[in-house]
Amino acid sequence: MTRSGIRLARGTPAWLALLWLAPVAVRRAPARLALLALAAATTSFFRDPERTPAGPGLLAPADGRVTEATAGTDGRWRVSVYLNLADVHVTRAPCDATVLSRRHHPGKHRPAFRTDSHTNERVDWLFATPAGEVALTQYAGTLARRIVAHRQVGDRIGRGERIGLIRFGSRVDVLLPAGMPPLVEVGQRVVGGVTELVALGAP
Repeated sequence: MTRSGIRLARGTPAWLALLWLAPVAVRRAPARLALLALAAATTSFFRDPERTPAGPGLLAPADGRVTEATAGTDGRWRVSVYLNLADVHVTRAPCDATVLSRRHHPGKHRPAFRTDSHTNERVDWLFATPAGEVALTQYAGTLARRIVAHRQVGDRIGRGERIGLIRFGSRVDVLLPAGMPPLVEVGQRVVGGVTELVALGAP
């Protein structure tokens, strides 16, 4: 799905087309320009560019800023990526995998950057990968009211392939296999399907 040369994400709402038609019914130029700007900004939010991985490792699942990179007592690192409204909101598979489980959990809609946002509405994924099990969670935020999942349990997916979309501001967490420390650090910006989170074969 494209508009003005922009590839739109699977799961883009149908009302986006109506947003582009709205300015036609408005006579006043300032209001018409404002509606056109709103339509362009909303279309940009739903963009879905093609991506090429920067290396052979496990990839960032989404665009955004790393807000957490911590190791648990089991030796597994959790990496959290916060997406603002200007980021691409398509979620991608970190590596080749088979979907073991996918569960939707109703919840709150607190700002996704808050420490208590783990109670927000979310979708939990569990993948079987050559490196071990990888868990991924998509969180809804204050404005994100829907998480669109593209894959089902049992599906085999390739590294960097699209698995879903979170509409508006949100967060994505990845729980890496044990003994695989991340290459990224808190504050770093990552690009989904491009930035390496961890090198394959890391000690």
